[in-house]
Amino acid sequence: MRLDDYRTSKNVRDQRGSAGRGSGGRGFRLPMGGGRSVGGGKIGIGTIIIGLIAVFVFGADPQALLSGLQGGSVSGDIAGQQSAGVGGSNAEESCAIDQKSKFSCQVLASTEDTWAPIFQQNGQRYQPTVLNFYSQTGTSGCGQAQSTMGPFYCPADNGIYLDTTFFDELATRFGAAGDFAQAYVIAHEVGHHIQTITGRSAEVRRLQARSSKAESNALQVRMELEADCYAGVWAARNAERIEPGDISEGMAAANAIGDDTLQRNAGRRPMPESFTHGTSAQRKRWLQTGLENGNPASCDTFSARAL
Repeated sequence: MRLDDYRTSKNVRDQRGSAGRGSGGRGFRLPMGGGRSVGGGKIGIGTIIIGLIAVFVFGADPQALLSGLQGGSVSGDIAGQQSAGVGGSNAEESCAIDQKSKFSCQVLASTEDTWAPIFQQNGQRYQPTVLNFYSQTGTSGCGQAQSTMGPFYCPADNGIYLDTTFFDELATRFGAAGDFAQAYVIAHEVGHHIQTITGRSAEVRRLQARSSKAESNALQVRMELEADCYAGVWAARNAERIEPGDISEGMAAANAIGDDTLQRNAGRRPMPESFTHGTSAQRKRWLQTGLENGNPASCDTFSARAL
């Protein structure tokens, strides 16, 4: 994807190295927005790849993962655990740390320039999300951020949290290499931001609060697929920057992170009632829907009978 000449976003914070200790060292007591209640906290609506990958693929301890996602105060020890990596003291410096950082900032800027006129056409003003870089461990308004969680969106502070080493995992572990696959990850999380500022997330949380676990999971699948479609809308409206092979990269990423594929690759029988992000086929379908239409109205997965 050709973004080398694109501006970088100013809506960036950095928790890498000393910059992280200065900007992200406070504990939070805000719950994770959306999802099923777990031990007094909540599993959030955010990630492109969340518990399924951490537990089934990386072998993470599920209890440790859930404790990191729960609302509540982040201890001083956790809040202070920043990597030795160097972070930036402002958005410009943070975006210039390395190529992955720069590209991430350019993708974010592109989403800002895409969604602002869409909102304006509807008489609204788009309030951008903030991209928060961290390394290995960080803090968010939703609790602890861990690299094993993958990129995620936190509705409590309207922030996207990203450890850019995830892009290496995306390529090596999941066979989804390429800059467009990386851009899809960020655009998907921006999709969750759209859901938050339009009220979709709050609506779904209300429904989930009175739903069974299986029903709640089904609602979450619709949330994730809608975010996939929004990522496709972003790509469609930047078609002049799409290069040969980009769409295939995006589809490969969507296929790799389907719930059925993740469970099957982990040696487990796919259990549809446990799906929270959708099957590989569903994720590809809704990404393609956004790509074909470029219209957010086509992304209403909640009105669609068949996903």
